[in-house]
Amino acid sequence: MNESKEFLKEYDDSKYKKPSATVDMIILTAVDVETKARSVPDKVLRVLLIKRKGDPLVVDITDPYKGKWALPGGFVNYYEDLDAAAIRELREETNIFDVYMEQLYTWGKVYRDLRRRVISTSYMALVDSSKLNIKAGDDAEDACWFDVNITLLEEVKTQIKAGYIRKTTYELSLVNGENEIKDTVIVTKKMEGRTSKIDLEYVDNPSGLAFDHATIIFYALERLKNKVEYTDIAFSLMPEMFTLTELKKLYEVITGKVIYSRNFRDKMEKQKKMVIETDEWESGKPYKPARLFRFNPDWVED
Repeated sequence: MNESKEFLKEYDDSKYKKPSATVDMIILTAVDVETKARSVPDKVLRVLLIKRKGDPLVVDITDPYKGKWALPGGFVNYYEDLDAAAIRELREETNIFDVYMEQLYTWGKVYRDLRRRVISTSYMALVDSSKLNIKAGDDAEDACWFDVNITLLEEVKTQIKAGYIRKTTYELSLVNGENEIKDTVIVTKKMEGRTSKIDLEYVDNPSGLAFDHATIIFYALERLKNKVEYTDIAFSLMPEMFTLTELKKLYEVITGKVIYSRNFRDKMEKQKKMVIETDEWESGKPYKPARLFRFNPDWVED
């Protein structure tokens, strides 16, 4: 202990440059989209964005991110754990707390923020939108839900000596009323022998999201798409009681695939036993009411 104290006493950390650490929050929810009058509504995924007032540390009017839509987030305090910072930012900027949240990835490209060296850790939170009371934080003009969708634009595969390089281009679309944001995300996978490397980048767009937040949202949606197949993560987006058709609609919008009702019911009830049938039924719907189910708390991941 004494040796450590002596070492720290003589240690000079001023000779090392210190990057800033931040957390970015991808807050996702699912809502109904009315289709035919007498049919179960489809689902759409929404992500919460804030409109930036500008950086309080940048007094110049040329702040490149002022007025842009971005993910909620902020700087990590010096004596604050990452998870604690994420929970704090979630509560301060959106009035959301006590929801499903997981750490996704750390983003550290040198020029991801043009103002200073910033390393950001992203978190994904899944919420039931009917229980939310959203508010904008002090550093945001507004906070809004945006419908989010990913469209495949192009895929090019090039053979190399010991493998291939596959470059896939996607369009990330975010819509809230008359506000529409479109960003382009490029995923490059290089397979060489038994080694693979995946890189995400976005095409610079003056009217797009701030920073590299387009790639962060894309990454979160891909994580959700993968985890929904083998975990109970989807139920964090559902109310306590739901129909199997409502749950199927959610799985379809997350995976981007059409799911057959009979197969889905068999999978949920008999194979995985993820849901429990209740004695309650829907009411007040313009279509034939269906039985309500709830998540099985005793379900164990495969």
